[in-house]
Amino acid sequence: MSGLITRRQGLQALAIAPLLGLGTGPLRAGQTTPRLVSVHSSLTETIYRLGAQDTLVGTDTTSTFPEAAQHTRKVGYMRTLSAEGLLALQPTAVLATDDAGPPVVLAQLRQTGVPVHLVPSTWRFDDVLTKVRLVAQLTGRVAQGRALAAELQAEWQAIQARQPSVRPQAAPRVMFVMAHGGGAMTAGRDTPAHAMLQLAGARNALEQVSGYRALSAESVVLAQPDVVLTTTESLTFLGGAERLWQQAGLLHTPAARQQRLVAVEGMALLGFGPRMPSVLNQLQQQLA
Repeated sequence: MSGLITRRQGLQALAIAPLLGLGTGPLRAGQTTPRLVSVHSSLTETIYRLGAQDTLVGTDTTSTFPEAAQHTRKVGYMRTLSAEGLLALQPTAVLATDDAGPPVVLAQLRQTGVPVHLVPSTWRFDDVLTKVRLVAQLTGRVAQGRALAAELQAEWQAIQARQPSVRPQAAPRVMFVMAHGGGAMTAGRDTPAHAMLQLAGARNALEQVSGYRALSAESVVLAQPDVVLTTTESLTFLGGAERLWQQAGLLHTPAARQQRLVAVEGMALLGFGPRMPSVLNQLQQQLA
């Protein structure tokens, strides 16, 4: 394996470049407004939080917050981008997380001279600050970026100070269920849902599996959750809480018997954008 790097390592190296002053630098006096395409809800939210929405010429379909983002030109889903659709917007840079793709499309963009800035997704609070720094640099809003980073860090520190000391065995067992189209899915390790549950002081009831899996009666029997965590979009898709409890044996769990269901907007929960500290605070209170 000497001399070889994994795709994720390569993407992380590319993501670090703009933060070191490589590639497209910060906006300078006399430069025209950049034309940015944002390919992840968290990056789009950060652009709006910094008041830099005038730099946006397109976003992906995960970018639905704030409401104004729904009216931007859409370039498709972040994992199924097309070079033609992106280049049609004549961007000066594309911002994305490192799960955007396909890789051949990102390579085509770079070949045409369009800088592609990828932010590694480690599902930690540091991800939020990395996105703020990148957006602040590319939009020339460095002072606003520092102020937002300080605000988010203060929120984060307050949450850490309030975090109750709970023995792992006493923490609630939580099962994440998502149904945004097609069959319902659950989340094990190596997912943003798992990371948020850990940060909230809860136990992922399916931590013994990795990644996303189809919801099944077997997984429900294995999990026996005290709480079910879902997204508001899932409740809308399924037709309400009663329909969710009818999925794959959930009705026969401790969570259903106690009617412990927590619903959070999907990208606020899973996106690790600027809403992350406040959503984590909300989640801690609801799971307590």
